[in-house]
Amino acid sequence: MGVSEELIPMSKLVYLFSTSSHADAISINSLDIQLLQPKIDFSKYDHLIITSKQVSNALHKYDDKSYRDLKALCISEQSALAFEEIGGKILELGSGYGDSLVKTIKRYPKETRWLYLRAKVIASDFTQICSWDGYSIDEMIVYESKCSQDILETKIDDNAILIFTSPSSVVCFLKRNKISSNSHVIVIGTSTAKALPKGVAYTISKKRTIQSCIDLSGEL
Repeated sequence: MGVSEELIPMSKLVYLFSTSSHADAISINSLDIQLLQPKIDFSKYDHLIITSKQVSNALHKYDDKSYRDLKALCISEQSALAFEEIGGKILELGSGYGDSLVKTIKRYPKETRWLYLRAKVIASDFTQICSWDGYSIDEMIVYESKCSQDILETKIDDNAILIFTSPSSVVCFLKRNKISSNSHVIVIGTSTAKALPKGVAYTISKKRTIQSCIDLSGEL
């Protein structure tokens, strides 16, 4: 005797909103990235600060000899891996959150000259906090982003698992969609969680990686 289809539990669809994809999710590109090439004198600095893999993509526009001797303070494993792939060297790894970099930077002498390579829009003001305490951090915008047509035009199942990997992915999704109370939301960190509307329940992944978010989705 066959089992009624009504008794078979249906798996929730998993949507990943990110600039990266994953085989175990419906991957929706969240942002279109424009790489910039401002003039930078890398010789003025002791170390780089990198909080996104997009920075490494932008660095391809520069002669690698100009920055290859500068070690980078990277916010996460992913940003560090991207920098290593272009021949960069890692100074230290952060815990995945911009605000956590403050403690790391303050372990170095105030005379240390930092260059923060960043997006046009950022979620953390850690550089301002450090500057108030006398630390020298210059900032240079090397890329900017806008909501992709993919995320603006996407339609999702109401009973789904939604994975957001940045505050921007949340903001872009909400331009044309609402988060159903039947959906499970997974975010990659606290900054992303803060971008969610009030009252939306969410779970933060154990590690600041897409794989950690995917692993968590399998437990829901």
